[in-house]
Amino acid sequence: MGSLGLGMLGASSAAQADDYPDHAIEFIVPWSPGGGSDALMRVISNAAEQYLGQPLPVINMPGVSGTLGLKALAQKAPDGYTLGQIHEGLMAAHATGLTPLDWDDFQPIASLASSPQYLVVNADSGWKTFADFAAYAKANPGKVRFGATLGGIPHVHGAMIEDAIGTSFRYVGYEGTGARIRGLVGGHIDAAIGDISSSLGFVDNGDLRFLAVGTPQRPPQTPDVPTFKELGYPGLKLSINRGIVAPKGIDPAKVETLAADFEAMSKDPAFIDKMRALGAGVDFMGPSAYADYLAEVDDTVQRLSGKLAR
Repeated sequence: MGSLGLGMLGASSAAQADDYPDHAIEFIVPWSPGGGSDALMRVISNAAEQYLGQPLPVINMPGVSGTLGLKALAQKAPDGYTLGQIHEGLMAAHATGLTPLDWDDFQPIASLASSPQYLVVNADSGWKTFADFAAYAKANPGKVRFGATLGGIPHVHGAMIEDAIGTSFRYVGYEGTGARIRGLVGGHIDAAIGDISSSLGFVDNGDLRFLAVGTPQRPPQTPDVPTFKELGYPGLKLSINRGIVAPKGIDPAKVETLAADFEAMSKDPAFIDKMRALGAGVDFMGPSAYADYLAEVDDTVQRLSGKLAR
């Protein structure tokens, strides 16, 4: 009877997955409307409807560095009809005590949007290359004024660079990428982490300079900027990967359905073009690969958590 019961349960689960989804899936974006994450997630939401056959209305729930919306997501029923967006900032928020939630409190579904992160300096700094910057920073610990969202992922990226070259920066806090890039243009800081959408225009007009990018390959938008890997720092993986998660306990068959549809979407040339227009690449990771990636990021953040607390 036990075996029959399990068989019937498996058949029921498969039948539910076959019908899934049969109505709209709410998509929680834990950031304000109009920001970078919101813009990218709306492109994903609009494109996904074609593949899932149901709308994915975006529900913005900003607050507490993106953790308010994730708290709401964690409390939703794991029925596959509420998804949410996370990125590496969740691990930083967890490590600094901003939230008790961590990535493994959710079920990873897929990572889709990858935003390359660059070390960017003022063009008048005199640092023409990353080697110039590293030599100065190493010889002058505490002198480089480094703009970052304190306790956030830009702070983590700064700490990774400190750790790699063996020095320390003097951090200056900014809320958001746009604010710190404006501070860099104005000469209020010496270096920062930037991305294509916030920084490329200033690089093109000669105000700023990209020294290196934290992706495995050079992004097509900046073919002349070397990667940290090329420069001998393979551990400096600096990227913001905006992924999709579900409440823990979702039916594995539904996870497979979602992941398969998102993977198909990730190969759509029109979708790729729309993401590139927003300064992001499409680097698909399925549930297992995405979980491995998040665990690796979490390990790095935990290792550097002492630097984030200062």
